[in-house]
Amino acid sequence: MFVIKDTLVSEEILDDNFTCNLSACKGECCVAGEAGAPVEDDEKEILEKIYPKIKAGLRAEGRKAIEEQGTYIRSDFGGLETPLVNGKECAYVTFGKNGTALCGIEKAYRDGIIDFKKPVSCELYPIRVQKLSKFKAVNYHQWDICSPACSLGNALKVPVYKFTKNALIRRFGEDWFAELEEVAKLYESEKQNKK
Repeated sequence: MFVIKDTLVSEEILDDNFTCNLSACKGECCVAGEAGAPVEDDEKEILEKIYPKIKAGLRAEGRKAIEEQGTYIRSDFGGLETPLVNGKECAYVTFGKNGTALCGIEKAYRDGIIDFKKPVSCELYPIRVQKLSKFKAVNYHQWDICSPACSLGNALKVPVYKFTKNALIRRFGEDWFAELEEVAKLYESEKQNKK
């Protein structure tokens, strides 16, 4: 682990490679699992504000789930997350012609309807941030459904932290990311010296 400001950063985000391969996985991370995407406190009001603007672009099932549960929910563990449709996919998911799961929030953003891309936890994936007492742990979440992303990342030689650069800057700021890049250089240099 590396300490950068108030974060503990896992070595795995420097060591492991990752590049989303949507054509292979079909956006399964938005469908599988037992919970919605984590929502930050400052994203609650944003989701409430944008919902009227994006709801026409969502599936009827998603709108129903949001209108019954809310634009975000509180999990059994006290965290905030996106609601699910019948305990399955995220309520904000839409599906493309080939069955690929797509984010309805991000589509509205790309279409210029809203200026919020999507919850930062979604953009950060496969990185998950966990709040500890004095620090935030920045970890690589490994999930078997992302094996195509690992294969593509290995082929392209793109470390997790580079794949998630924009999201990390969005979450922690440019100074934090610049420090992470310095740590990555030193870490790589140390690994080369041990060979």
